[in-house]
Amino acid sequence: MRFNGWERREIKTDTGEKANAIHPIIVSAGRSTDIPAFYSKWFFNRLDNGYCLWINPFNQTRQYISFDKTRLFVFWSKNPEKFIDRLPELEGRNINYYFQFTLNDYENDDLEPGVPPLHRRIDVFKRLSRQIGKERVIWRFDPLVLTDRIDAAALVEKIYKIGEKISPYTEKLVISFADIACYKNVQRNLVRAGIQYRLFRDEDILFISENLQQLSADLGLVVATCAEKMDLSAYGIVHNKCIDDELMIKNFSSDERLMKFLGVKNLSSNLFPGFGAKSPLNLKDKGQRKACNCIVSKDIGQYNTCGYLCRYCYANSSEKRVRENRSKRTHDHSESILAI
Repeated sequence: MRFNGWERREIKTDTGEKANAIHPIIVSAGRSTDIPAFYSKWFFNRLDNGYCLWINPFNQTRQYISFDKTRLFVFWSKNPEKFIDRLPELEGRNINYYFQFTLNDYENDDLEPGVPPLHRRIDVFKRLSRQIGKERVIWRFDPLVLTDRIDAAALVEKIYKIGEKISPYTEKLVISFADIACYKNVQRNLVRAGIQYRLFRDEDILFISENLQQLSADLGLVVATCAEKMDLSAYGIVHNKCIDDELMIKNFSSDERLMKFLGVKNLSSNLFPGFGAKSPLNLKDKGQRKACNCIVSKDIGQYNTCGYLCRYCYANSSEKRVRENRSKRTHDHSESILAI
């Protein structure tokens, strides 16, 4: 059975007008901007109002997204510090969630000019894990980037140093190899910043893979790649699903509506409900790259709105564009992250 799209029906907007909306079960918040870091007030305001507006970055089509059937949010963030204290509001609404937490060490390499110091982000990672459980905080060192100052050995060292500090607070490390050749805007932004990047060679990937196999053994972490075509299973590295039905079944098996959507039955009769189970349905997200294994969700992030201004980010066309958008958007009342 294939997924044929979210339910569609009318909602009433803040202004009292009627609008056609989709009603997703799973919401990604969001791949293209850091909602927990920059838009927590906006997010909870929209949750109170029951919907948000998403604008397609390629054709500017407007799409309304209702949260009335949403059972799970997947949050993507480099620093959800301001968000953590409000997580009980989600639990009070009986809404499930987990985090994709990107924790890179590029603070001396000018690749992430806006992020807080590494030690502070590590503290936030630990705090979040203690609050919600390590199985719901996925560590991403993503993307891996090579420059004239960062070679494959330096990347491995950076990963190890963070891993030694946070391995008791997570179960999985997710990586990807920066595919800079595919994104002209990323190439421009790196050149403008004076960063001499280089592309990954096979020997770089194999060196990193061999070392991450050892890291997995040393620190007890599953290592996975995000949207990578190459098969690294010889090194114990698996293909990841960031929007992950197996994680949902393992951690939220008591949510009958979510389990029904995933096509999973009779978990309550198992000694270990949800352990090792996955959806029997074909729920692959056809809107993502072919190598992406994520199941279907609706993403509510917006391009050109993330204030971290990471040089490698495909979702920011330029620093100037981001600053213009962030200066004209409103924090609490706009339907969309990008004020309209």
